[in-house]
Amino acid sequence: MFDIVGTVFTTALYTTVVGVLIGLSPIRAATRLAAFAAAGVWLVIVVATAAAIDLWAIPGGPVPVNLLPFVVLMALLFGAWFFIPKVRDVLLSLPLTALVALNIGRVVGVFFVFLYAQGRLTAPFAPSAGWGDVITGLLAIPLVLSMRGRADRATTPLALWNAFGTLDLIAAISLGILSAPGTPLRLFTEEPGTAAMAQLPWMMIPTMLVPIYLLIHLTIATKLRALSSATQHAQSHARA
Repeated sequence: MFDIVGTVFTTALYTTVVGVLIGLSPIRAATRLAAFAAAGVWLVIVVATAAAIDLWAIPGGPVPVNLLPFVVLMALLFGAWFFIPKVRDVLLSLPLTALVALNIGRVVGVFFVFLYAQGRLTAPFAPSAGWGDVITGLLAIPLVLSMRGRADRATTPLALWNAFGTLDLIAAISLGILSAPGTPLRLFTEEPGTAAMAQLPWMMIPTMLVPIYLLIHLTIATKLRALSSATQHAQSHARA
C-alpha cells in the first residue's frame, strides 16, 4: 500500500513538473507535443528497466542499476542546455516564480524518511535526502509568496535557497552512490543500503526527477545572475 501511494505521488510530481516546464515554454505546438512524447517515453523506459530488474532478479553490480539512466538523462538535459542555445533560451524564458514553485513538490522527500523508519533505506542517505528535500520544498512556499509583484526583492534569499536545494541534491546523489549495495565505492555498509532506490516507484526519483530539478536550479541561478546584473546596471544608470 505504501508503495502504491509513493507511485501516485511520484508520478503526479513528474507529470506536474514536465507539464509546467513544457506547457509554459514559448515553443511551437509540434515541438511541445514532441517534448511531451519524449517525457512519456522516458517514463516508460525507467518503469520497464525497474520492472525487468525486479522480474528477473537482476543482481547489483559494481555500478548501481539506477545510475546509468540517471547519467543518460543528465547528459541529455545538460547537453541541451550547454550546446543548444535555443533550449537554454526557452528555459530562461520561463517565469522565475514557476521554477521556484515547482520545488514545493519536493516535500515528497518525506517518503525517504518513512522508508528509513521501515528499515528499507539506511542512514545517512535517507534522513539527509528526505529532510533536505522537505526543507527545500517548504521554504519554496514563502519565497514564491514574496516574489509576487517583484521578484528582484527576494534575490538574496532566493540565491541562498537555490544553493541549498542544489547542494541537497548533490549530497543525495553522493550518499546514494556511497550506500549502494555491491559497489566498490560503498562506504556506508549498513543493510539494506539504497537497494529500494532500484525498485519502483522509488527508482523514478533519481532517474527522472533529480536531473530535472538540477536543471531547474541551474536555470534559476542563471536568471538570478541576470536579474542581479540588470538591477546593478539600473542603479548605476540612476546614479549617473
